[in-house]
Amino acid sequence: MTITTPTTATEMTDRNLDAACSAVTGEISRTDTKASLLLAFNGAVLAGLASLADRGLPTVAKAAGVLAVLALGAAAVLLLLVVRPRLAGDDRASFPHWARLDDTEILAGMHSDHRPARIRVLSTIAVRKFTHLRRAVDLTLTALLLLAPAAVGLAR
Repeated sequence: MTITTPTTATEMTDRNLDAACSAVTGEISRTDTKASLLLAFNGAVLAGLASLADRGLPTVAKAAGVLAVLALGAAAVLLLLVVRPRLAGDDRASFPHWARLDDTEILAGMHSDHRPARIRVLSTIAVRKFTHLRRAVDLTLTALLLLAPAAVGLAR
C-alpha cells in the first residue's frame, strides 16, 4: 500500500474536504441505523405493553405503564424524525436542488466546488438527527424506569 502525501495546499484542502464529506455522510448513516434499531425495540416494548393492558394491575402500576407508553410514543416520534428524508434542497449542494435544474444548469454548477456547502448542510442534518436520537434514547430509558413499578405489580 502506497501512501501519497499531498504536495500542495490545494491538494491538502481537496483531501480534507473529501474526508469531511465522507465522515459526515457516515455519521448520518449511523444515526439512521441506530434509529431503526431503536424503533424496532420501542415497537416490541409497546407491543408487549399492549398485551398486558387488560390485566388487573394496581393503580400505581397502571399509571406508570401509561407514562411509559407516552414516553415510548414520544421517543418513536423523535426516531421517525431521524429517519424522515430531508428534501428541502435549498442548499445548492444536494440532489433535491439538482432535481430542479436542467442539464445545462447542472453542468454549469459542476464548475464550482460545492463541498464546503455540502459539509455545512450535511453537518446540520447530522446534528439534528443526533439530537433527536439522544432525546429518543433518554425517553426510552425513562420509559423503562417507569415500567419497573408495573413489573413489580405484575409479580404480585
